[in-house]
Amino acid sequence: MNETGCCGPTPAVDAKAREDRAPAMSSAPGRPADLELISLTGGDFFMGSDAGEGEPADGEGPARPVWLSPFRIARTAVTNRQFADFVEDTGYVTYAEEVGSSFVFAGLLPDDFPPTRGLLDAPWWRETPGACWRRPEGTGSDWRRRGDHPVVHVSWRDALAFCRWADLRLPTEAQWEYAARGGLEGRRYPWGDDLTPGGEHLCNVWQGRFPAHNDCADGYAGTAPADAYPPNGFGLHNACGNVWEWCADRFSVTHPSGPLRDPAGPAVGERRVIRGGSYLCHESYCFRFRVAARSANLPDATAGHMGFRCAAEALQDSPARDPSRKDTP
Repeated sequence: MNETGCCGPTPAVDAKAREDRAPAMSSAPGRPADLELISLTGGDFFMGSDAGEGEPADGEGPARPVWLSPFRIARTAVTNRQFADFVEDTGYVTYAEEVGSSFVFAGLLPDDFPPTRGLLDAPWWRETPGACWRRPEGTGSDWRRRGDHPVVHVSWRDALAFCRWADLRLPTEAQWEYAARGGLEGRRYPWGDDLTPGGEHLCNVWQGRFPAHNDCADGYAGTAPADAYPPNGFGLHNACGNVWEWCADRFSVTHPSGPLRDPAGPAVGERRVIRGGSYLCHESYCFRFRVAARSANLPDATAGHMGFRCAAEALQDSPARDPSRKDTP
């Protein structure tokens, strides 16, 4: 593994070496019965932000007009139970299982965990033998104790394999942000600008002083159930915090001049976009759990805070949510 910043370790292997790796597939597409897609009308919205709250290298701005065709997106991130259905049907082996380890936040490991390699710039990430979607914290942990939590330790390619099995796809970055905003524009979070309006916690992020002490005031030290906390205006749960979510797009910090219609990101580039932040985000260190915030990683990167959400094309004559927007950027 290479050393990297706060949003997760990156693999040292050449990503292109695995580009043609295809999962074993059953004869027909499968899909967990509880994977619910929400139909959205699309239309115009302002993507990104001019607020200057993010890192310049993340390329959040400028706020730019985007027009989207109707599409569907999952109500929640893919859960452990749903991913288990996929593996049982196909025999798929994830990248973390293939290499025999992944990275886990040190605060989730037992006190007697043997010393292993951490990251130079982020020592709270510990390489953990056996860590994968089945065993989120390595030996002794089990996904079955958190079947309704988002699956983690999945690479972009693993997420893509699940989507192909389910006859779905990953959302574009523009679709992800439009859906995450829930009909509000120019707001920091899916519900407004205050992190805890009226003292209520509406997402799973770090409270306290990162990385030494987490107050867990939101109720969780690690992942929360995929449908924890109230949904946004479009019915999506946990668009901020909990786990990073892979998008289809390659990453770039420059954006074409608008207005843009159904943008799908640049045609070249190694890294893929991740959105939404995770349970490790804190305003003092990684303020990337805002709806405009973004980051990226290589397609084979895995860690204990990286998952995904599925999307699909609109159904013909499907009713879709079309709330009126009350806010402007």
